[in-house]
Amino acid sequence: MLLAMSQAATATPKETRPTPISRVEKRRRAQADTRPRVTLSFYRYVRIVDPVAFQERLQAAWSEFGCMGRIYVASEGINAQMNVPKVHFEAFDTWTQSQPELAGVPYKIAVEEGDEVSFYKLAIKVKDKIVADGLDDDSFDVTDTGEYLTAAEINQYFDNPDAVIVDMRNSYESEVGHFEGAITPNVETFRDELMITPQTLKIHKNKKIALYCTGGIRCEKASAWLKHNGYAHVKHLKGGIIDYAHQVKAQGLENKFRGKNFVFDSRLGERVGTDIISTCHLCRVNKSDTHYHCLNQICSTFYIGCDNCIKRRAGYCSRRCQLVNKLPAKQKKRMARFYNLRIRPLRKFKKMRLG
Repeated sequence: MLLAMSQAATATPKETRPTPISRVEKRRRAQADTRPRVTLSFYRYVRIVDPVAFQERLQAAWSEFGCMGRIYVASEGINAQMNVPKVHFEAFDTWTQSQPELAGVPYKIAVEEGDEVSFYKLAIKVKDKIVADGLDDDSFDVTDTGEYLTAAEINQYFDNPDAVIVDMRNSYESEVGHFEGAITPNVETFRDELMITPQTLKIHKNKKIALYCTGGIRCEKASAWLKHNGYAHVKHLKGGIIDYAHQVKAQGLENKFRGKNFVFDSRLGERVGTDIISTCHLCRVNKSDTHYHCLNQICSTFYIGCDNCIKRRAGYCSRRCQLVNKLPAKQKKRMARFYNLRIRPLRKFKKMRLG
């Protein structure tokens, strides 16, 4: 008894962990921070010996600058989408460019900031790859990428019968915006597109092929993959759609991009072309390119909605979801369990096509 009391008295107290901050609270704090921000993205394929140590280095420095974003780090490099308070941008740039792995890395600055804050927290994650592509990198030369194209150069492809332009993004991205006449594969993931593109482009094998994506990172791997599959004339748009928009404006070029450039942050898109090329998924009549998540959290379907339908459905993707969200909490919990076990695994991408 005395021994137990003695041990209890001398035991080192357990380390107290900080109380986790909820997603709602993080969003509230981010929205309360009204400082102007610069939204940017960048990537680099570079050998990182210790991704965990690199992650910790970035986390410590970028937290001090008030950065928020989603960053993936792997032994093959870094893929970053983030925002930085304007007041700290110079310090952020100086520190970032001073890191051996990031020296000289070019930023792609957002075309427009929009009303919505692009990111609400800083999340730096260590991954196996900086882009999920499903490829065995040891099976081909990933460094043998296609040459870059400028905005002016890719514009020349549009009137060339011996050239084709290929969208290397997912179908929900190209639905709201794409280049005129581009091949837009009906795929839900980049992994899917890499698997089908060599066969899809077979009839164009001897043509000049121009690839494009949001910021350029997917085209790096895609161009090397196509060259490995025998496509000798593959090039890709440097800096992707984001840099294309900046070059068109700066150089007074004709804008060949139609619609909105889908982005993977809270803005969900930035205006590049002035036209709206997609249609509301609810009424299938009105033009719209604004994405929403269904307010029924069990569903959370990602869909395009027009102003009339959003108002009429109160933010839900269907009448069914409106009714489900009014059910008692216990019943909704049982439905959520069933949905997550049986339904969600069958839906790679929850794209809205209900009435």
